[in-house]
Amino acid sequence: MDELAWETTDTAIDYTCPGFDVRRDAVRFPDGTDDEYHYVEEPPAVVVLPFTPDGDVVVIDEWRQAVGRTNRGLPAGTVDEVPADADGDPNSTVLERAAARELAEETGYEADAFEHLITVEPSNGIADSVHHHVLAHGCEPTAERDLDDNESIAVTVVDYDDLLASVVDGELRDGRTATGVLQYELTRR
Repeated sequence: MDELAWETTDTAIDYTCPGFDVRRDAVRFPDGTDDEYHYVEEPPAVVVLPFTPDGDVVVIDEWRQAVGRTNRGLPAGTVDEVPADADGDPNSTVLERAAARELAEETGYEADAFEHLITVEPSNGIADSVHHHVLAHGCEPTAERDLDDNESIAVTVVDYDDLLASVVDGELRDGRTATGVLQYELTRR
């Protein structure tokens, strides 16, 4: 056992709402003391970096109530199926289905091909979130949008270099988008 690991002695959901739960774990620390730890529990998500045939990026501008402003970002949503194998490696078929669904629903675009980019735990100090970033190639506006009732989204297409510059200069503050764009820039471009 990892010498830094906490032992969970009890667990319960304290609060449930659409999209996530707040879980309370009773824990024992390595030094033997006991306490409680609360965190957000949510299903895994897919984040899509969608490129048009010309190399531009399909982005969304979406109202984000938690920060009180519209943020530029990438299409994203819940992975409804088990997204990883027993070793935690992403299952490409499951991720592709989720990426295709979210891309179509939020933007009206469809892709020719998908490619796994990176899987991250963006806020593992307060949530069990897992985000699977996926590249979408050859995106065209051939689908019907189907927004959830709590989504306020506008779709636009931007030059990749302009999107990258907005991440680098801090104008774009959406963490999922920054992670996807920077990972793409560092490993694929």
